[in-house]
This record gives sequence, C-alpha cells and structure tokens, in this order.
Amino acid sequence: MWRHIAANFLTFLTVALFLLAGVIGWGMKQYRDPGPLAQAICFQVPSGASMSRVTESLVAQGAVSSGTILRIGADYSATSGLLKAGSFLVPEAASMAQIMEIITRGGANSCGTEVIYRIGVNQLQGVVRELDPATNRYVERASFDPLTEEEPAIYSEVRAQDDTRLRVVLAEGVTSWQVLNALQAISALDADVTETPPEGMLAPASYEFTPGTPVSAILAQMIARQEAIIAEAWANRQDDLPLASPEDMLILASIIEKETSEVDERRQVASVFINRLRQGMRLQTDPTVIYGVTRGQGVLGRGIRQSELRADNPWNTYVIDGLPATPIANPGQASIAAAVNPDQTAYIFFVADGTGGHTFTTNLADHNRAVAVWRRIEAERQSNQ
Repeated sequence: MWRHIAANFLTFLTVALFLLAGVIGWGMKQYRDPGPLAQAICFQVPSGASMSRVTESLVAQGAVSSGTILRIGADYSATSGLLKAGSFLVPEAASMAQIMEIITRGGANSCGTEVIYRIGVNQLQGVVRELDPATNRYVERASFDPLTEEEPAIYSEVRAQDDTRLRVVLAEGVTSWQVLNALQAISALDADVTETPPEGMLAPASYEFTPGTPVSAILAQMIARQEAIIAEAWANRQDDLPLASPEDMLILASIIEKETSEVDERRQVASVFINRLRQGMRLQTDPTVIYGVTRGQGVLGRGIRQSELRADNPWNTYVIDGLPATPIANPGQASIAAAVNPDQTAYIFFVADGTGGHTFTTNLADHNRAVAVWRRIEAERQSNQ
C-alpha cells in the first residue's frame, strides 16, 4: 500500500513539476515576446514611483498585456528595484523585457519635452520642443532669445516639470566672452562666474544640466572636454609642423574655424596657413583683425576699415609675424584636427568662391584673378538686392 501511495505521489510530483516548468516557460516567453503597442509612446516614470504603480500605468496605456507577468519577470530579473525617474520612448511592439531595460538603464530622457539653449556666434536661442513618439520627430513649441526677450509662458511651465530635459548646445567659432554672456542669461543656471574663461578652451558640444546648475560646472565640462580633444589631436599630429606647442595648434585651429564652415575644406585652409608659416609669410587673415577690434566681445557687424588692417595689436596678422597671441574663438574638434593634419598642398592663398566655399591658389596672379571673380559676384548680389 505504501509503495502504491509513494508511486502515485511521485507521479503527481512529476506532473506538477512538468506543468510548473511549462507555466514558467510560457511566462518567460510572454515576458520576451513582442508586446501589444501599436505605436511608440512616451512613458513617464515619476520620481519615487513603485513597481506596482509603473505596472498599472503600463497596462493602462496598452504597453503590456499582463501586469502579473511583468512584475514576476521584473522580480526574477532583479530589475524591479532599479526604476529610474524620467520620460522614456517605448517603441512599437516592445516586449516587457525591453520595457524594463528602457526604464531602468538611466541616462537622459529619451522623449518628452526638452529645452535647448543654442549658443551661436550671432544669437542665443532658447527652444522648447517635444518629441512626437508616433513620428520620432521633435515639434517646436516655442522659441525665444533669453538675452533680449521675455521667457514665454510655456517655458516656465515645462521648466518646472521634473522630466523636462535641459541642455546647452555650443556652436563652433563662438568666443569665450560670448559663451559666458549667454550662460549668464539662462535663468535655469546659477550665474556664479564673472571672469571670462581662456579663449579657445571651451569645446563646442551639447551639455545637459539640471535647474540651478552653476555656470562654473558647465564651463568645467566644456574645458575638460576641450583639454581631452587637444591632447588627442596633439598626440596624433603630423611630423615637422611649424607649431611649437598645443597652444599654437589651438590658435591655428581657431583661425581655421573662423575662416570656413565647410568641413571638407578645413584641411585645405590649414594647409594654406601651414605653408605660409613655413615660408615666413604673414598669415593675413581677416578674422584676426576683427578679433583685434572686438577682443571677442560680440560681432563686428560691418566691414573692416583700412585703419584696422594697419592697427598694431597682438592679433592682427597683417601686421605681426606668425600666429596671433591667443586663439580668436573656440574651435571644434574638426578644426583642431585639421590644424595638425593639413592637406599636403602648395596653396598659399584662398578667397571666397560665392558658393560658401573657397578658391585655393598657389601664386599671387591666380589669387588676384580669383579675387576679381569674387568681387564680380559680390557686385551682382548687391545690384540684385
């Protein structure tokens, strides 16, 4: 009898374990299979939200078919306690496993509203925009100049939201004075700096921050990034360049940055200046004249005067030999790389060609012909205005 009971118990246990394994396998498959979302959504995880609250929200928005399986899967994978507050883009048909990976990995918000402060040579622009999950494209909701315009109501509204992403985007060729002036005008930052950072030492890039971040912290990130770029470029420079130090490289890079916005011709522009330095020719580049006039404090906004071309100051390369005393702007990585890896050319002149690029020449006669062409283009443009 006992032997019969034991045999029945073993049979029952085997069947139970088999069924349990099947349920677990089915649950794991459900956890990893594509989910029911017909289109992407922007899912918000509030600060301090529990796994139960997040599960209820995901079920309500149609992102998961079973809250129970989601909770069990999250517990099994040890991710239920790793939730990160923020707004996250959950793609179409995302599995429960993918959703948990998205809302626990941290980092920047991947959707929702963001405020971008674009610092350019001519303008500081604040932009409020929101990602449309259906198209994965941003829709602009407001734009303003923090230096000259009042903040729109929507800006104050979204800035107060915990999940709003804030970032500063610094363009190439902006001077350090312009950068500091712009950062001080951003109300979301703590303006704790009054001294202008060293010219050339602020890396153009995108920098995220939270409300109340000190300006000094943003500048420290910019400087650290630029120092790394400088070190890498100098370590990978060509041999036998007429540049004595990383500082010389940075100065030349800032001139290249101001002379051309065309990425494909930066190494050609670099070759002109390297060739001139090798031949003992003055650089004779207009952006250095402009910096000598403005000291980087704003845009000249007019043509260069003959008296300014003759002005004796440490930046005017029509008057001084070699490189100017300091950089004349904050160059980007491409210009820094070009300064120490120029194209191998015989060019010693270049002039605008009317298309946004330049005509490069090896002798004065060809250069004068290119200048004449450019002047005709300018004259035609002025007559058509």
